[in-house]
Amino acid sequence: MPETGWGVVRRALRRNRRRLSPYVALLVSWQVCEALVPVVIGLTIDHGVATGDGSVFLAWAAGLCVLFAVLSYSYRFGARFGVRAIEGEVHELRSEVAAHALDARGLRTDRLSGETLSLATSDAEEVGYALRMVGYAAGSLVAVGIAAVVLLRTDLLLGLVILCGLPLCLAVTQVATPRIGRRSRVQQERTATSAGLAVDLVRGLRVLQGIGGQSAGAARYRVASGEARDAAVHVAGARAALAGLAQVLSGLFLAVVTLLAGRLALEGEISVGELIAIVGLTQFLAEPIAILADMSAQLASAVASGRRIVDFLAAPHLPAGAADPAGATAHGVTVSLAGVAHGSLRGLDLHSPPGELLGVAVADPADAQALVRLLAGDAHPDDVVGDVRLGGTPLGDLDVGARRGTLVVVPHRVDLFEGTLRSNVDPWGRLDDEALARVLVASAADEVLALRPGGLDEPVSASATTYSGGQRQRVAVARALAADAPVLVLHDPTTAVDPVTEQRVAAGIHDLRGPNAGALTTWLVTCSPTLLARTDRVVLVREGRVVLEGTHHDLLAHETYRATVLR
Repeated sequence: MPETGWGVVRRALRRNRRRLSPYVALLVSWQVCEALVPVVIGLTIDHGVATGDGSVFLAWAAGLCVLFAVLSYSYRFGARFGVRAIEGEVHELRSEVAAHALDARGLRTDRLSGETLSLATSDAEEVGYALRMVGYAAGSLVAVGIAAVVLLRTDLLLGLVILCGLPLCLAVTQVATPRIGRRSRVQQERTATSAGLAVDLVRGLRVLQGIGGQSAGAARYRVASGEARDAAVHVAGARAALAGLAQVLSGLFLAVVTLLAGRLALEGEISVGELIAIVGLTQFLAEPIAILADMSAQLASAVASGRRIVDFLAAPHLPAGAADPAGATAHGVTVSLAGVAHGSLRGLDLHSPPGELLGVAVADPADAQALVRLLAGDAHPDDVVGDVRLGGTPLGDLDVGARRGTLVVVPHRVDLFEGTLRSNVDPWGRLDDEALARVLVASAADEVLALRPGGLDEPVSASATTYSGGQRQRVAVARALAADAPVLVLHDPTTAVDPVTEQRVAAGIHDLRGPNAGALTTWLVTCSPTLLARTDRVVLVREGRVVLEGTHHDLLAHETYRATVLR
């Protein structure tokens, strides 16, 4: 992976050279034909109109038609190659960003999901657009060269004005390029931040409505969006200033060329056709000059976006070992934590034998979050003190595939994916109809199916926005039960369902993963008395450590436990 924004742009050019070669060649052909149009018109006037020779006029007119045909088709097919190269590069960048974000080892980054989305969309597109400028820049340079040759052959002074004046104009316009690059990077960062906040607000809209926090959320987004707007205005201002400067300089430059040509025509040193050709070339040169001036601004934006992509791809993954769980047998897998300190956890000791349905009642939500992150493998080893073992093997020494095949951790926040209910519950299609029906009944997700005319084939849109929070939770519990993992950890799986449904889910988890389930170990990290009543054993965690343990019924005699689970 390149280490700089320029490296990203250079790599894009290298890996798309097969598509860029015909793209550049055809756009050069297009610009050459554009430059030759006024020249051919001038020759037609000198040789066909001024002489009164009809056959010569028709021949030149036919040549002009052919020139326009080549011009049109060169741009048409050249643009196709260019768009393919651009879209191909954007796809590659999106795939890299997505692969890095979705790597099984996890990712250490503070970016919101919306910010990652911005990297995979707007930043990737900015880099792709740099490829577009290659063809236009090459065509513009060749067109300017042709114009200079024509003018040199017509008059030495005119040719020298082109060869000396154009580089000077372009050099002056580059003064604004560094500022555009800096402002583009700021704009992309602030746009990504506002996008991340927007995604979070949409996901947590029901929660905000429940606590009356809509105005606070809206105010926070308003500030972020305003900063993104201001940054975009600053970038647009810088690019507009560059474009205005380029227009002024090119206008002055072309005016000088036109005045010189007019003087030559008045003095009889050039013909009428040559004057028309010079004026036409002068008008035509405005476009390639503007393209060359804007090229630096586009490259500055592409480099800034490339730098952001590089920074994201440089974010380290969580380390993972290569071992398999020791002691993983038909008798199940033990889970043990000894003296664990991570986040708000302070010396947590917890041992769970195979086949246990354990309730973990946590007084502080921060403790529950730290425990779930630790078991999910999202905590960096440097941030963990103590020993966490799965089947006798330290959790950090396990291969990612082995760990996730043995231990499934379902966080409180539920994510459903675009597809169908079937693909969300059983994404690998491993369950037969009977097994699928069992997990649907156990999770009360069969009620969700009953309300959907498509049943298991009912479509699920992105983020499952047409499903309520309770429906999403039940589908997520069904998916967790369908995985049939030796060790399953569920964090607050029923907070969005009604008490009757919660009773059904608790009974279903007990039936599928309780004492009659053999060696399957299940942890319920929750303060729900309904769920805790179905467990074999409950531990109460306060201030980062276990303070009580026993059955739910026995622990109800303790005031501390009652205050935690019956509030």
